[in-house]
Amino acid sequence: MQDLTRCVHHPAVSQEGFASMAVPTYRASTIVYPNAKSFSQRSKRGFDGYTYGLHGTPTTRTLEAKLTELHRGVRTILVPSGQAAASMILLTFLLPGDKVLIPDNVYSPVRYFCNDYLKPRGIDHEVYDPLIGAGISDQIDARTKLVWVESPGSGTMEVQDVPAIIQAAKSKGALVACDNTWATPLLFKPLSHGADFAVEALTKYVGGHSDLLLGSITVADIELRQRIKLVLRDTRWSRFDFHRQHYHHQCPAITHA
Repeated sequence: MQDLTRCVHHPAVSQEGFASMAVPTYRASTIVYPNAKSFSQRSKRGFDGYTYGLHGTPTTRTLEAKLTELHRGVRTILVPSGQAAASMILLTFLLPGDKVLIPDNVYSPVRYFCNDYLKPRGIDHEVYDPLIGAGISDQIDARTKLVWVESPGSGTMEVQDVPAIIQAAKSKGALVACDNTWATPLLFKPLSHGADFAVEALTKYVGGHSDLLLGSITVADIELRQRIKLVLRDTRWSRFDFHRQHYHHQCPAITHA
């Protein structure tokens, strides 16, 4: 065997007997398979198997699993930022003719996204008083597909009656997404109160040191996760994660803290 061949066919080093306290940073695009049969069946792995670096590695899956457990959710999806998490939900679950309700204290970029991107495409938004509680029922009509809550609210810090809002939304068939960045799952678990999505800017409290950009979506139902993953796949936002936000390096910064 020539040396140039040896360079690309390096001897395999067994990992058996080795384990570290911290999950290593796995960086990969192409995933290696033990044999041709395993490679040919990679599509059967669905959203959970390791098929390509874009779709997850043990590094990213570890952080997703930790967030899922803390939120008492079903699955978690990592995205480049908190705003990316919010935008992904709005893009996935709203169609032309639909309406979303957002609180007046919503994180400003969410309002900008509704105004500048959704509205020109026939998706309306309506602002509500964050302290409205169960009274939000009067603003929910047949076109309302999503109710957005944020408690405490960005900047003005109102604490919403999230359970009452969720109950009103559910009674009329609307989904509920909660921006839980301020509270984190340590202080409030939206999914335990009936929300469909818990959204967080991991950049903030979870990151802890103002040195990373990352967001997450934790879902209460696996079907919701599958729909989001399809949009992520088709928009290739996960490429942005890996190549622009140094995705694999940021996950250990949280899991090792």
